[in-house]
Amino acid sequence: MTITEKILCAHTDLKEVHPGMLINARVDIALGNDITAPIAIDEFRKAGGERVFDKDKVVLLPDHFAPNKDISAAEQCKMMKEFAIEQNLTHYYEVGECGIEHALLPEQGIVLPGDVVIGADSHTCTYGALGAFATGSGSTDLAAAMLSGEAWFKVPESIKIVFSGKPNQWVSGKDLILYLIGMIGVDGALYKALEFTGETVKDLTMADRLTICNMAIEAGAKNGIFAPDETTTEYVKGRAKKPYQFHQSDTDAVYVKVIEIDVSKIEPQVSFPHLPSNARGISQVGNIKIDQAVIGSCTNGRIEDLRAAAAILKNRKVAPYVRLIIIPATPEIYRTAMQEGLFDIFLDAKAVISTPTCGPCLGGYMGILADGERCVSTTNRNFIGRMGHTGSEVYLASPVIAAASAVLGRIGGPGELK
Repeated sequence: MTITEKILCAHTDLKEVHPGMLINARVDIALGNDITAPIAIDEFRKAGGERVFDKDKVVLLPDHFAPNKDISAAEQCKMMKEFAIEQNLTHYYEVGECGIEHALLPEQGIVLPGDVVIGADSHTCTYGALGAFATGSGSTDLAAAMLSGEAWFKVPESIKIVFSGKPNQWVSGKDLILYLIGMIGVDGALYKALEFTGETVKDLTMADRLTICNMAIEAGAKNGIFAPDETTTEYVKGRAKKPYQFHQSDTDAVYVKVIEIDVSKIEPQVSFPHLPSNARGISQVGNIKIDQAVIGSCTNGRIEDLRAAAAILKNRKVAPYVRLIIIPATPEIYRTAMQEGLFDIFLDAKAVISTPTCGPCLGGYMGILADGERCVSTTNRNFIGRMGHTGSEVYLASPVIAAASAVLGRIGGPGELK
């Protein structure tokens, strides 16, 4: 079996599973946020639910429209908070301790290798970086999991991605996943498990792996996953508060496809509107003027991302008439960036620093675009109207490209800066 199949199997009473099987699996974490949890809570009530299956395994947090952006957001967050109090949930995070969910849960050791995680948010697939099976679900499935502790799945076929070679300067995990999505398309891995392997993987940081798995859904995948290794061990050993298990694919595991990618041939990538698959190398971008740059999100709001951006912005200024918004993904990241002096660099560059929030990524707030405005962003989607007006444009890129572009006033790379 593949690693995905093994983890799913371990959460059933079956001896083996294979692609196409419909199974019920026990979940280790059932996750909801301020947009999706209220719907799940309603369905939980309608089904006659009184107590969640395990107060340690249901995780609720306000990160999309919080701190509350308007009355509707406030009502959503209030409903979720009251449910968390009623159920005495261990893992409810109020503003001040809350961060962007897919950055906070790994950081706090809530998700661990070998776990099965469902979240009513499509980017739940992020946790595959730790060697967990993690996937997005609807709010109704979240309600069912909150009640029963189980979720149903069709076991996905697996695609093996083999990364080889040494990445070029400025090339990060964001560039690898944008390149892959550009290669196979937004439906290229539809309901498949994307398993990331190859000699390059051992040198990928956990931050890079989290970014890559985060955008597996942008290729249509059911989940993305890395087999745990020394990097995983180093990351989880000081965070884990419960037992965890490393799984590896069998040598004779069956894959529906194997895709080999020489990363030494990849340059920094930019995805043009209005699909993540519209990726091209930075040398092919041309002259695209921007109004805004955003560095943050569950894709690229980690401390490594902020350090990379700060290295570009140090002793430089954001171009006239361009907005640069920096969004640390968690309070811990926020504090670390502040202590390391990164905030001074950002403020000197004329950037604005936000509290941890999903904010502009989904057109929530803290950076909505007007008609005709263009933004280069480290977020994960650039669909029509994703960040505001349907006449606006979003270009996806890594933190170093976003930072360099903010200085240049147009999309460009660090190599163009003087």
